[in-house]
Amino acid sequence: MSEADSRRVFFALWPDDEAMSHLAALARDLAARGGGRLMRPESLHLTLAFVGSVASEQIPQLEEFAAGIRAESFALSLDRFGFWPQGGILWAGFRQTPAPLRGLAATLVGGLRAAGFAIDARAGANLAAHVTLARRVRCASLPRLGTPVNWQVGEFALVESQLHSSAANYRTLARFPLGEADAG
Repeated sequence: MSEADSRRVFFALWPDDEAMSHLAALARDLAARGGGRLMRPESLHLTLAFVGSVASEQIPQLEEFAAGIRAESFALSLDRFGFWPQGGILWAGFRQTPAPLRGLAATLVGGLRAAGFAIDARAGANLAAHVTLARRVRCASLPRLGTPVNWQVGEFALVESQLHSSAANYRTLARFPLGEADAG
């Protein structure tokens, strides 16, 4: 596969406008304390499954696979900050990853592997679910996240990542709705 024909893709959840604004404000506040490079608000997302480089002609196969996923919509509540010193990654995530999120990620990863895509062995059941807020942060300690960031997940997306020297640009290739949760 030539590099020109290669596309770097992943499946993700995008926060709604309110959650995106809240996350962007938190990122600005935290990065002001420890420096770093903020993620652009429109690039804030939660990765479900990183597929990596695929040939352009594989995109329809990924879309067809994802269109067959059956899962219910669910609520997310990001309730903690985290920091990975390698790369200085500041993130918002969960004290305990919600079961519907783990299930959707595991379904995606399992199906992708069964379809012959080489998905990272750490993905799926071991999902370290998070939204990256900033990179290259110098951080000695993190405050507690006072008010959780909530959003209702009604769809997931297939996204292309286009890397540039300053940042990655993300382009949504397709969206896949989740079913309505039973009101029982």
